[in-house]
Amino acid sequence: MTGYETLDLTTQDGVGFVTINNPPVNVMTPKLYHELVTITEALEADENLKVVVFQSADPDFFIAHFDVNAILTFPVEGDAERAENLSPFHLMCERVRTMPKATLVKMAGRAGGGGNEFAASCDMRFGIRNKTVINQMEVPLGILPGGSGTQRLPRLVGRGRAMEICLGGEDIDAETCERWGYLNRIFDTSAALDEFVDALAFRIAKWPSEAIALCKASINNAELPIQEGLLEEAYLFQQTLRTDGAQTNMRRALEMGLQTRAGELRMGALAAEFGNPES
Repeated sequence: MTGYETLDLTTQDGVGFVTINNPPVNVMTPKLYHELVTITEALEADENLKVVVFQSADPDFFIAHFDVNAILTFPVEGDAERAENLSPFHLMCERVRTMPKATLVKMAGRAGGGGNEFAASCDMRFGIRNKTVINQMEVPLGILPGGSGTQRLPRLVGRGRAMEICLGGEDIDAETCERWGYLNRIFDTSAALDEFVDALAFRIAKWPSEAIALCKASINNAELPIQEGLLEEAYLFQQTLRTDGAQTNMRRALEMGLQTRAGELRMGALAAEFGNPES
């Protein structure tokens, strides 16, 4: 897709692939940052897409971190003030967390600072054994992870592990990230990573768009107090029942063997077969 200097967007069968390419190490410069803001806004509004995959042209870096030269230009005059609205960076991270489509990250290499905060805001992250590394280096720099890291990481890995990541400033390897729940899965090679994530993205893109969007919204509600989350889940479930996709797919599934012994024993494969082919 034209119009971007640090990003490339391709689409296929309801999936958008965003490739980050900002040499030499994919630092989130102001240019890359503003293009990520712009492209996530466009992706959120694109009704033809059900899944977005973020990946990197550099096998060693997903996004290194936010540009420290740019941070040094941030205003420091006067006292710090508490904002009434979210910053554009926070809004970008919330956009990938809440947009009505699945957001996946191929984290083949390093993700640090703001790049890790962006990845942590997406729905799923996948890495490579002995290759993927995350690092929050802000506290060693004298600041703190201010792009959602102190809020997102405790929700992903727990308070104590978030403290270790943020206060320790250490490289956290792929095996640890998977064990802690930060990475969904790790693979031995980039080819295996691509094969799995692409297949998962295209699989999800078979389902009705309303079901994807409302299920994601309901899972996000798990951060609410449990009673509020359960009430919202019931409400969103009622919404899905009223969609054409749900009515069509449930009937199609029954015709194809759902609730038969043979069908139930191969549910994963059966689900792919009755998946809605709409794009």
